[in-house]
Amino acid sequence: MTREPAAKPTLKRIAFLSTGAPEAEAARIRLIHAYGNSDPASADVIVALGGDGLMLQTLHRFMGSGKPIYGMNRGSVGFLMNEYREEELEKRINEAEASVIHPLLMVATDTQGESAKACAINEVSVLRQSYQAAKIRICIDRKERLAELVADGVLVATPAGSTAYNLSVDGPILPLDSPLMALTPISAFRPRRWRGALLPDNAHVTLDILEAEKRPVAAVADHFEFRDVAKVEIAMDHATRLVILHDPGHSLDERILREQFGY
Repeated sequence: MTREPAAKPTLKRIAFLSTGAPEAEAARIRLIHAYGNSDPASADVIVALGGDGLMLQTLHRFMGSGKPIYGMNRGSVGFLMNEYREEELEKRINEAEASVIHPLLMVATDTQGESAKACAINEVSVLRQSYQAAKIRICIDRKERLAELVADGVLVATPAGSTAYNLSVDGPILPLDSPLMALTPISAFRPRRWRGALLPDNAHVTLDILEAEKRPVAAVADHFEFRDVAKVEIAMDHATRLVILHDPGHSLDERILREQFGY
């Protein structure tokens, strides 16, 4: 992740998107009356009105387009969003700080040999599907590092996603500009004291599911789920840049730093 000045030239053509919830949709209509509305394909910037779920959906929708996303909170959590204000929106957008993040690329293969690809901005999770714990072999850059993890699952998180699911299962918070990924177990049973690992962001992670038919496992990349997997491969996609805009003093790396001090 890197932080950059807001994109140039001046961002004038705005496309407004909302969750469709009453509060968010009412805000979108008011903002369109005040600033106009461009087609997303030709807009300079996308303004997303909702919560963090909408921000993730919008980042996925415009992945690879290079369009910056400026979110305003009309949802519940809003960790990725700016404060909602209707005044001087164009000025705020053009003075915003741009955080560039890279997604994870997941390739999952199921027990029938079928494969699926998906990108994750927060994390890729491998989760048990039944009452039985999953058994997972972990390889890093094709070298076995853990012969058998017995757990509810394991996840790989980006720095941007380290304060989400990763943090809730006691994973480490990563500074946004750190060249790292967090590999974190979910309710580990064996080895009981293993708390995960910090990996360089150019590492290739392979998760082999042991006893895959007896102990079925699903792979989840943000909102995409692929069930009955036998192998999951994960690597960071450095070629894809996602740009999030935040008001000065409220950048994503500042918010993540605050999380480490509990406020």
